Amino acid sequence: MNIRMASEDDFAQWLPLWKGYQVFYKTSIAEATTATTWSRFHDPAEPMHCAVAEVEGKLIGMVHYIQHRSCWTTGDYVYLQDLFVDPDIRGKGVGRALIEHVYAAAAVSGASRVWWLTHESNADAMLLYDQIADKSGFVQYRKLL
Repeated sequence: MNIRMASEDDFAQWLPLWKGYQVFYKTSIAEATTATTWSRFHDPAEPMHCAVAEVEGKLIGMVHYIQHRSCWTTGDYVYLQDLFVDPDIRGKGVGRALIEHVYAAAAVSGASRVWWLTHESNADAMLLYDQIADKSGFVQYRKLL
């Protein structure tokens, strides 16, 4: 397995992973938003990144992460926004490898924290997360605009 940054040529293989992620979370993201997101991943001026897991030329997982400032530290934070592994491959260390990629990228950039959210019903993922991260104890509130 190879973990690497997504290239513009990966779009056709990345898109089914992105759509699978949306199905898992019972949501649908507009094609225009998807196109903008993909473009941002490849713009060096953007703080958004996409790494992929690849086996024999086939993408089997993806992770999206965003670097942002914090009022609490001088080092940036890295928000791991989306993580998805092909359901046929789960349980083989792909998710862990993608998260470890984000940890390494964050460390290289001088970030002070990697953080993420998951749905309370995502029990399988939380088995992994409980091994490689700490629960913050915070509850998310939001208002959609």
